[in-house]
Amino acid sequence: MEILLKRVLKSESFTMGQLYLPRKDGKEGMELLCDTLEPTWRDLAHGAKKVWGRTAIPEGRYPLVITKSPKFGGWRPLLLGVPMFTEVRIHEGNTRRDTTGCILVGRQVSPGVLENSRIWLRRLILRLTQQGDTIEPMFITVE
Repeated sequence: MEILLKRVLKSESFTMGQLYLPRKDGKEGMELLCDTLEPTWRDLAHGAKKVWGRTAIPEGRYPLVITKSPKFGGWRPLLLGVPMFTEVRIHEGNTRRDTTGCILVGRQVSPGVLENSRIWLRRLILRLTQQGDTIEPMFITVE
């Protein structure tokens, strides 16, 4: 399964995006699932410095697995192989203060603020785990 995170707003203090998954009806293409919130985007590929806890992950394609999070105590998607980052998860949260580099999911109510994050996280995990009889590798592309 391939999912896509399109960043749509890069401000000085947060990054807003939209998370797309393959269409539920089985047709070609992707459909919007929810909004995302991350720390500040910095152009790490061109020499910008990472600020711990305040930097969004670099663009790229990353393997995605669902594992039990020691921090959150439940099952959360985990991005693998993110350069300069460890334990990057997709998890619940409402403002930039709820992330130190991870991707928050929810519905945007204003720039830099999400709501119903736990609901959208459950919906995401449900979609990622409903793969039928086959186990398909999962990847997330961050643009």
